[in-house]
Amino acid sequence: VAQHVTIMDGASGAILLCDDCETPIPPASMSKLMTILVVLEELQAGRIRPDTRFSVSEYAWREHGSSSGGSTMFLPLNSQASVADLIRGVIIVSANDACVVLAEGIAGSEAAFVERMNRRAQELGLRTARFQNVTGVDDPNHVISSADLARLARHIMIAFPDYYRLYGEREFRFNNITQQNRNPLLGAFAGADGVKTGHTDASGHGLVGS
Repeated sequence: VAQHVTIMDGASGAILLCDDCETPIPPASMSKLMTILVVLEELQAGRIRPDTRFSVSEYAWREHGSSSGGSTMFLPLNSQASVADLIRGVIIVSANDACVVLAEGIAGSEAAFVERMNRRAQELGLRTARFQNVTGVDDPNHVISSADLARLARHIMIAFPDYYRLYGEREFRFNNITQQNRNPLLGAFAGADGVKTGHTDASGHGLVGS
């Protein structure tokens, strides 16, 4: 049984059902919605381009790459990847290494990028959002409510419809490795087109579905 439930009308943003939906909870990888929003706004502003390439640091590779046990797009150490591929890695297969490479490439460090995530969340009125990292790995101070996750997802759908379509893609191939989208609704539920799953020990299982 889900402990924190928000059902929102996508067209109006009205919350139709709230079951403990404004309580801050650990969001796991669902917090990557905020990571991606900051990246997409950088693209929109022209500060980066889809073909901009960022380097894979030792931190991104060691802590969040293929040996980390978390979600990854298997970025090789010291390689370079395009923003377009990194975005697909984050959106389709929830790649932690891609999140860190984007953060370091855009802001210089994960910590500096996280400051921007928190600032944007407050500007958007997501009052429960407190981010400590770009991946959603467990941290007791990394929280957001299910209602604010719904508001955030709706904002991405409206502001970036072209990139939102990536959430419905079923697989992603990179570095000769093909991975499936983890969203169990895709292909199993008519009309399902996103958005984001999450799972850690602290958060349990979570889903923002559309």
